[in-house]
Amino acid sequence: MKTAISRKKRKETRDGWLFLLPFIILVSIFFIYPALDAFYLSFHKYSLLSTQSEFVGIHNYLNAFHDSVFIRALLNTLGLMVIAVPLQLIIALCLAMIVNSRIRGKSFYRTAYFLPYVTSVVAIAIIFMFLFKDGGIVNSIIELLGLHSISFFNNTHWALPLVGIMVIWEFMGFYMIIFLAGLQNIQQSLYEAAEIDGANKWQQLINVTLPQLKPTIFFNLIISMSTTAALYGLVVVISKGKGGPLNSTMTMLLYIVNTAFDDFQMGYACAQGIILFIILFSLTIISKFIFKEETD
Repeated sequence: MKTAISRKKRKETRDGWLFLLPFIILVSIFFIYPALDAFYLSFHKYSLLSTQSEFVGIHNYLNAFHDSVFIRALLNTLGLMVIAVPLQLIIALCLAMIVNSRIRGKSFYRTAYFLPYVTSVVAIAIIFMFLFKDGGIVNSIIELLGLHSISFFNNTHWALPLVGIMVIWEFMGFYMIIFLAGLQNIQQSLYEAAEIDGANKWQQLINVTLPQLKPTIFFNLIISMSTTAALYGLVVVISKGKGGPLNSTMTMLLYIVNTAFDDFQMGYACAQGIILFIILFSLTIISKFIFKEETD
């Protein structure tokens, strides 16, 4: 009997691995191997125009921190995280609480808020360029208020915050859906107990909703940081791939792509990518530590 059970378990284990095999192969080909190859190339001077590579050690990494454009791209990316990530999550949570309440037309509002996420990045960029262009709707409103118009896309102080607004508008619907799922998973009895104890709506939010949503907040935080750090399409459209004006919208990913495929410095680009990965991994570990009790 034991032999038969053992044989059955081995068969189930073998069948499980066979089902997983296609996934493992695809992940190895398209994720693990490219990541390891990029790490290897980051220690080499390698160009797409040549089949030869030269080992340079950590020179590419040192060069990155002496590259003024890379430093600007790094600061811009971190700045976008500071602007976009907190506002995205706060707005998304507020929207989720609104569509989770007893209001008419829930389905319409959920669809309307989620629509920007499934809209083409090019379309989003063009819409904002139309709204904020010189002589556009936003500048017309500013002039009606008696203020001077602003050349948003040519102003080094306004270009990056405007990209942040675009990112917030594009992704807040996605995070709203995740928060909505988290809200609907909270037991109603917790709110009933809080009401019995005399807690008002604000106290229920602080003591019931937010603690119960911490795993969801952690998930949205990691995704938000990753998508913001990997921002590419929007800045390509509004800056024609140059990160202007004066590199004020240059992001890490845009600079990595330009370094690899415009300057053909693949080894240097790989080093920049590894640095970006280390930053994101470090932020994830810090976030994990902050949300330690809730995500264990």
